[in-house]
Amino acid sequence: MKEAEHATVQKDYAGAKLGMWLFLYTEILLFGGLFVLYSVYLQRYPREFAAAAADLNIVLGAVNTVILLTGSLLVAISITALRRGSVRLAQWMLWGSVLTGIVFLINKYIEWSAEISHGIYPGSPILDQKENGEIIFFGLYYITLGLHGLHVLIGAVLLAFMAVYVATGSVHRDDFIKLENTGLYWHLVDLVWIFIFPLYYLLL
Repeated sequence: MKEAEHATVQKDYAGAKLGMWLFLYTEILLFGGLFVLYSVYLQRYPREFAAAAADLNIVLGAVNTVILLTGSLLVAISITALRRGSVRLAQWMLWGSVLTGIVFLINKYIEWSAEISHGIYPGSPILDQKENGEIIFFGLYYITLGLHGLHVLIGAVLLAFMAVYVATGSVHRDDFIKLENTGLYWHLVDLVWIFIFPLYYLLL
């Protein structure tokens, strides 16, 4: 009887992992499509894209890269800590990763506020006076980074739930598939940014 129950648990675990990977695959298709679109227009408007990229804040972009990489490291440490039975360390690492997500979004808010105050946003009179390539660049910029920011927000909320689940014992060393899947999602958010940063901020 116990063997049958154990087999059922193993099956559910595998199903949850498979479902998560399928979901991540759809996310890769989503952002991959945006990157392909970016590449097509980059080939058509290389000079305009470079001129538009020069208006972005490369320092905040670099800081956000470090922040997200730190968040991914903290999530990985939390999973390892939980598997070794260090519940308190796992909790601290998870709350730390939530903090990195919040700081990322605050930086993004500061960056976008500055750009919008300078009239750099889709449909603005100032942006409409620029060349078509620059208008397209900022259109893709706001869509891609806005979508990514939404994913960061969702990821931070999920990590906060995981921290609570670990504290209450709902997620523990013998059943941590929820935490592992959340970690995979957070790593994907990090991976997408690794592509966004050079494509938009380092295009000189």
